[in-house]
Amino acid sequence: MRLNQWINGKLLQSISTRLEDKNEHSNSIRTQQSIKLSVVTQFFPPDYAATGQLIEELVKQLGQQGVDVEVFTSQPGYAFQSHTAPAVERKDRIRIQRSRTAQLWPGRIRGKAVNGVLYTLRAALYLLRAWRRNNVLLLTTAPPFLPIIGYLAYLLFRLPYVCILYDLYPDIAIALGVVSKRSWLVRMWRALNKQVWLNAKGIVVLSPGMKQRVVENCPQIADKISVIHSWANPDLIVPITKQENWFAWKHNLVNTFTVLYSGNMGRCHDIETMLEAAKELQDEPIQFVCIGSGAKRDELIQEVKRLGLNNFTFLPYQDKQVLPYSLTACDLSLVSVDASTESLVVPSKLYSAFATGRPVAVVCSPYSYLKQLIAEADCGATFDNGDSHGLAQFIRLLSRDPQLAERMGKAGRKYMRSHFTPKVISQQYLDVLQQAVLSQEIITMSESPTK
Repeated sequence: MRLNQWINGKLLQSISTRLEDKNEHSNSIRTQQSIKLSVVTQFFPPDYAATGQLIEELVKQLGQQGVDVEVFTSQPGYAFQSHTAPAVERKDRIRIQRSRTAQLWPGRIRGKAVNGVLYTLRAALYLLRAWRRNNVLLLTTAPPFLPIIGYLAYLLFRLPYVCILYDLYPDIAIALGVVSKRSWLVRMWRALNKQVWLNAKGIVVLSPGMKQRVVENCPQIADKISVIHSWANPDLIVPITKQENWFAWKHNLVNTFTVLYSGNMGRCHDIETMLEAAKELQDEPIQFVCIGSGAKRDELIQEVKRLGLNNFTFLPYQDKQVLPYSLTACDLSLVSVDASTESLVVPSKLYSAFATGRPVAVVCSPYSYLKQLIAEADCGATFDNGDSHGLAQFIRLLSRDPQLAERMGKAGRKYMRSHFTPKVISQQYLDVLQQAVLSQEIITMSESPTK
C-alpha cells in the first residue's frame, strides 16, 4: 500500500510539474507574442556606426522570436554607397521608418550635436503618431539625450520604455574635459537622467563597471539594471587564414605579422600606447593596420609621418560585406580604452575580434572588467594604459610562437560562441522587454476601477 501511495504521489507530482512547465511556457509565448516593440535610435544600416549594426542584429533576432518590431531611425550619415535610404522599409516582422532629416556634417562635433537635436525632435513627433501601435519602447543613447522622449512618452501615454546606455553622459563629457562637473548643464543633465531612469521599466548597460557608475548616480534603480554585453555574429565572421584572404593579399599583409586596430579612433580610445609600441617595433617585421576613423585618427597619421614610421597602414571603414575579410587579415587584434573613460564606454569591437579566431590584446585601466573577461576567455593579454613595452613584448612573443597565437584565437572564439552570440544576447533582451510589458500590465490592472 505504501509503495502504491509512493508511486501515485510521484506520478501526480510529475504530472503537476509538467503542467506547471507547460503553463509557464504558454505564458511566455503569450507574453512574447504580445510584444509590439518600437526601437528608436539615430543610427541604423546602411550606416556603418557600431550602434546601428548591433541594433539591426538585435531586432532581426527578436523578429525571429515572434516580436513585432518597428524601428524609427535617421537618414544615414556614415554610409558607403548612398547617403539616403528608403523612408519606409519592411523586412519580415520588422518595419523601418526613417526621418526626413539628413545627417549634416557628421564628422564634426557641432554637426553631431545639431543632428542629434533634429533627430530627437523628429522622434518625438513620430511617437505622438505611433505610440498606439506599440506597447513597449526601446531607446538608445544615440544621441545621448534621446531617452528623454521615452520619459515624455511614459508621462503622456503610459507607454513603458527600456533604455540601452551605450555611453554614460554627461560623465564622458566631464572625463574628456568638454564641460565642468560643476556646470549648470551637468546638473540639469543628471537631474533629467535621474527622472528618465526612475521611470524606465528596464535599463541595459554593457558592463558591470557601467552599472556601478549608474547606481552611484541613482541608487534607487539598482534592481532594474541589467548587464547585457554586446555581441558578434560567428556565422558572419569566421576564421580565414591570411593565405586565403583576398583583403590580406590586396594590402600586402600575408607575409608580415599584422596587428589590427579596427573601429573608432576617438577621444575615448588609447591610441598613444599603440603608437609607442609601434615605435619600439619599427625595425622588426611587424605591421600595424588601422581601419576606421575618429577624432584621433588624423593626429595619429600626422605623428606617424613626423616620426618617419613605415610600419603603419591606414584604411577607411570597410563595408559590412568586407568585414569578414578585413577583420581576419591580421595575426593579432588590438582593442583600447582610455583610462579617463573607464566604465563609461565599452568597446564593441572586442566581440568581433573574438569571432575572428585571432588572439586579442587589450589596453585598459587596471580596474577594467576587460581584464577579467580576457583572463576568463584565455584568449590574449591586457596591458595598463601606457604600458607600451609590455604590449610590444607580447606582440614579439606571438610573432615568434604561432602555435600560442592559434591556441589563444581558438579559445576566444569558443568563449564568444558560448556567451556573446546574437541568439544568446537577444534572449536576454527579450527577458527585459517581457518584464517591462508585464509590469506595466500589472500597474494598469491595479489602477483600473473594479466592477
